[in-house]
This record gives sequence, C-alpha cells and structure tokens, in this order.
Amino acid sequence: MSNLAAQWIEVATEYAGWFVGISLLSIVATFILLPVLVVRLPTNYFSTEHRLRSRYRHPLVHLLLTGVKNLIGLFFVLTGFMMLVLPGQGLLTLIVGLTIMNYPGKFAVERWLVRRRHVLPALNWFRVRYGRPPLDAP
Repeated sequence: MSNLAAQWIEVATEYAGWFVGISLLSIVATFILLPVLVVRLPTNYFSTEHRLRSRYRHPLVHLLLTGVKNLIGLFFVLTGFMMLVLPGQGLLTLIVGLTIMNYPGKFAVERWLVRRRHVLPALNWFRVRYGRPPLDAP
C-alpha cells in the first residue's frame, strides 16, 4: 500500500466519528427541513416566469439573511458530497442544499426539476398532508 493511501486511511479512521455524526445530523436536518420548506412555498412559486421578490425591505436584513441561508445551503452541499461515499442520503442532502442556496440559473433548475414526472406530486403530497393547497404546475 502506498504511503499516501496509508495516510488517508489513518486520517479517515481518526475522524470517522465526526463523519458519522455530521452524516446523522444532516439526515435528521434534511427530514425536518424538507417538509418545512415545501409547505412554506407559495402556491404560484413554480408557475411564475420570474423569481418572486424578497419580502425583506431593508438591504442589510436581506443581505444578512441571504448570507446565513447560503451558509446553511453550503453546509448541506458539502455534507451531501461526503455522504456520497459515507452512510446517508447524499443526493437528497445535495438537492436540499442547492435548493436553499442562491446562484445564477437556480430558478430554471428548480422548474426543470419540478417538471419531472414524480416530483410535483410528491411535493403536493407534503403540502396536502400539512393542510396547504397544492403547488401550481410550471
């Protein structure tokens, strides 16, 4: 075995507890955040042609909340990548992280994803379960 591989295995075993802990935390957070985010979406979120405007009028409040939201999304993206090789819901965590973050072209990606066969019915199942009207189709 090469020296680099031995070093990598040593580091992986040293931090295995942290990896498993972050993986479990991310799984729990995903299952909590997913319904909350889906239920809070306005019914016309995907049917409008452009992104809905922010409801925060003060620019500093908007900047602070956007920064916090992007940091949370980045955490989910990074843990999602880790969970592609570790135990956990890697793809689901990646999708949640990308949905939380702001980046160019995000709205088009979201609309493309919702147009997939089973995605909108699954989102609307969450909404009906929590007493919210279904989302409009894009």
